[in-house]
Amino acid sequence: MRVAIIADVLGEENNGTSITVKRLIKYLKQRGHEVLVVSPGICNEEGYYPVDCIDFKVFNNYVRKNGVVLAKPNEKLLRDVISRSDVVHILMPFSLGRAAIRICNEMKKPVTTAFHVQPENVSSHFFLQKSRPVNNYIYKNFLKGFYRYAEYIHCPTEFIANELRRHGYTQDLRVISNGVDPAFVPGTAEKPEQYADKFCILSTGRLVKEKSQAELIKAIAKSRYAEKIQLFIAGDGPLKSKLEKLGKKLPNPPVIAFHPKEELVNIIHYCDLYAHPAYAEIESIACVEAITCGLVPVIANSKKSAARFFARHPSNLYRAGCPADLARKIDFLIDHPEIRNKQRAEYIRYAERFRIDLCIDKMIEMFRDAIEGRHP
Repeated sequence: MRVAIIADVLGEENNGTSITVKRLIKYLKQRGHEVLVVSPGICNEEGYYPVDCIDFKVFNNYVRKNGVVLAKPNEKLLRDVISRSDVVHILMPFSLGRAAIRICNEMKKPVTTAFHVQPENVSSHFFLQKSRPVNNYIYKNFLKGFYRYAEYIHCPTEFIANELRRHGYTQDLRVISNGVDPAFVPGTAEKPEQYADKFCILSTGRLVKEKSQAELIKAIAKSRYAEKIQLFIAGDGPLKSKLEKLGKKLPNPPVIAFHPKEELVNIIHYCDLYAHPAYAEIESIACVEAITCGLVPVIANSKKSAARFFARHPSNLYRAGCPADLARKIDFLIDHPEIRNKQRAEYIRYAERFRIDLCIDKMIEMFRDAIEGRHP
């Protein structure tokens, strides 16, 4: 197959969507498929067709600070790439994606879409991530302006598929995990000398409001073991300086930094617990990566987060928005290493379903179904 990938956002691998898209491109190529990629930014790799970025004028600094670079549609380029493709996969419901899906419909080209942008990811920029009317409006806007023109939507979790059905999406919703990179495997590693006597907790994700890392820092301050805990927050984003400032109040200030994949695997292997406080998540591959390596999690039980469904036991869930409850769950798991050891083996077995090769199989099946017009 010749697959066109259209992505409004595809930059550095410092966010889940960019990581997921680049991984999909890599594994499609490994399977022998030709991939044509239209995205913003400069890329000299074969098969990449860069487009300009939208100029937000006085808001450009704010946009850059948030790590969001949106593509400006190039109709001539889109028509050329789409005409040469067997199927087109469009990642996001923004300007480039909307132009591409219009052209696909006009040219009667097989097209699939993905739901990677949760409305809360958008509304959080305006401090309205918990506003039901605002998020409902964004669901409707995405449907009216983009998704109603496609028959297939890739949903990374059953959680987001159910959310779409609840908001009137009647398309063929394919629930397919984004998959875990083979680099993430069970293992242990010796802690660096300066952390040898610490209980190390890891949290991974973009440093943005909906990931709620501040809640985790506040929870550690309330823990009976605050003096013993060393927190690692693996990620980058606009809230880094605020989190560093808040973290200075802890006996052991958190280590906040973005890490390449190999470094992150090593950190996971020497940490004792994984914490996932995000308020909104479509899937959270970061959480799946941690449990794949055998790191036992404590996850926010938020109605807007798919990550809560990864929890295998009540001890792995806490009341979202309540640092005191998170502190209690952390203290319980520190007090009971035998429970962590038992749960570790269970999480490793559970994570087998997220193997990337199985997920790519299902994505290819969706592409072929779109070409043939097949539905379950």
